[in-house]
Amino acid sequence: MIHPSPAERAAELRDRLHRYSHAYYVLNAPLVTDAEFDALYRELVALENEHPELITPDSPTQRAGSDLSDDFPKVRHPAPILSLSNAYNADDLRAWEERNLKLLPTGTTLDYTFEPKLDGLTIVITYENGVLTQAATRGNGEQGDDVTPNVRTIRTIPLRIPVSGDDPPPARLVVRGEVLYLKKDFESVNRRQAEQGLPMFLNARNAASGTLKQKDSRITASRPLTCFVYGIVDGSGIPARVWDKQWEMLGYLRDLGFLIAPGSAYYPTLAAVLADIPTWEARRDALDFEIDGIVIKVNDLRLARELGVVGKDPRGATAYKFPAREASTKLLAVEVSVGRTGRVVPNAVLEPVFIGGITVSNATLHNYEIVSMLDIRIGDTVVVKRAGDVIPNVIASLPAFRTGDEQPILPPERCPFCDTPIIKPEGAVDYFCPNTRCPERVYRQIEFFVSRAGMDIEGLGSQTVKALLDRGLIRDEADIFFLRAESLLELEKFAEKRVANLLAAIEAAKQRPLGQVITALGIDGVGSTVAEALANHFNSIDALAAATVEELQQIEGIGDILARGIAAWFADDYHREILEKLRAAGVRFQGEAKTQAGDQLTGLTFVLTGTLPTLSRDEAAALIEAHGGKVTSSVSKKTSYVVMGDSPGSKADKARQLNVPIIGEDDLLRLIRHGTST
Repeated sequence: MIHPSPAERAAELRDRLHRYSHAYYVLNAPLVTDAEFDALYRELVALENEHPELITPDSPTQRAGSDLSDDFPKVRHPAPILSLSNAYNADDLRAWEERNLKLLPTGTTLDYTFEPKLDGLTIVITYENGVLTQAATRGNGEQGDDVTPNVRTIRTIPLRIPVSGDDPPPARLVVRGEVLYLKKDFESVNRRQAEQGLPMFLNARNAASGTLKQKDSRITASRPLTCFVYGIVDGSGIPARVWDKQWEMLGYLRDLGFLIAPGSAYYPTLAAVLADIPTWEARRDALDFEIDGIVIKVNDLRLARELGVVGKDPRGATAYKFPAREASTKLLAVEVSVGRTGRVVPNAVLEPVFIGGITVSNATLHNYEIVSMLDIRIGDTVVVKRAGDVIPNVIASLPAFRTGDEQPILPPERCPFCDTPIIKPEGAVDYFCPNTRCPERVYRQIEFFVSRAGMDIEGLGSQTVKALLDRGLIRDEADIFFLRAESLLELEKFAEKRVANLLAAIEAAKQRPLGQVITALGIDGVGSTVAEALANHFNSIDALAAATVEELQQIEGIGDILARGIAAWFADDYHREILEKLRAAGVRFQGEAKTQAGDQLTGLTFVLTGTLPTLSRDEAAALIEAHGGKVTSSVSKKTSYVVMGDSPGSKADKARQLNVPIIGEDDLLRLIRHGTST
């Protein structure tokens, strides 16, 4: 094999990096993962460090990336909007500090700020006398696209800086921040896309970029972008102290009314920063926003300015990148699984790839609609993402690597476990096996029934359930309560003590609370929260089983589709058989006897909306029911009162239209104390 010369390799790297940058930043169609791009970039940096003569003016190392578009007017920034160098481990950070100290007077010590590395789109916003006058993207670092009308629609960006006390706002203020989607907002945007039959967004950063660059600002206004601000680019009329310390600058921006990224912190030494990095990696998935690392900045801005810039990177700041949780690999095959509700799920069989600390060889493809939307084919090079302990999933294909031999992925026509024809209900995204007696559905339901989320029967794991089914000792979840010691002793590794413990756990499970029993039944869409609501409302399995769709819809959080699904579950003959067997086994079908605290609200129907001052929604509902009242989810002419708190929804408007009295929490408590006569 002939290895390329350093010059040939550098030229190849420059060409690939330019192509990948254009696809990512301009076309919003990435060709490789961030980790692969970073690896190629680091290789080019190393080559140029070793052979400085190979550096060219157009090298990606000599310029910031660009997101400029021909569709927008251009804005020249008052100062370069620089990028950041990257560090990947503690040694990189120590080397970064050592390089900086060598450039500063002997005896200098450095302290630092620590900020989450937000995975969004950089924005530069200008205020004149406290009023937002202009906003631009980072562009190429020197000039960006003017997106002022769109930025005005972002509610976390103040249109006017509030005046604090007698101090006027700065005469001029240019701030730098990051526009992004919070995780929950990105999910809601994609839900809305799906509901409207529109393509779903593949990743939050590209979606934020596309939203910010809409020609129609009404589209931007309809999407819940968030902006965190983290620096001042330029300005006048700003207190001198603000220019001296980064931590002081962040506090000043917060006081002006800007949103600062949660978790930003001050550290007196680099050692203190290093000690806290593992904590950030561990809590990454619990954050409200996506991050791919942390940004560490020299706190003393005078020293940071003295350190200057190398290429397009300021020496006084660096980004510590977390281990990559995305990688590309080959999709070798697709295997189909069937869940307890009959949902058919395509699963990817992958060429093994190392991601986020583990080797991944399988990943979920979610459903066939997503497969079609992403145009994923067997044989494709695909991007796989792993976040924390979540099952790895395929998030994109890379068509640039196709050979023409790739095969489409189509839903099966018949269930691979019971040969029943597969169905796709009208309006549904997923395909289903409709056979409630499908052996795979039965296995998955029993597996869920005994799990901690269900009846929590200790000692009954997936392998034991499988063994019980294979030996014919159980056929459904109800059979578990009829197991005998002599049968269990025949199982491998089941001695007398283990059998006794398991039988005791099964016996104890018969007394689980009603809400837990309803959860364990595995009704599609009925998790623990909905199950508790059903238990509180009906107080028995029998009453729930007899409920009509209309009665089910009266419960907070249960709409038409879920109500019909619950009613259909209880109408199914197979499920009725299981319920009768559970009853015969002595499983608890009745809730706790409700204590009636009073009858002041008897005959009254209430609807709750908004956030009450002291009572949660559940507490308020329980209080009403304990005093004889009824709580429903929708407002009608039969509603006696709407109890309204802060940020009410459309129920308050409906109440006004129907002339239904609207009361607050205090009014409700007065009704409970004195009845309706006051």
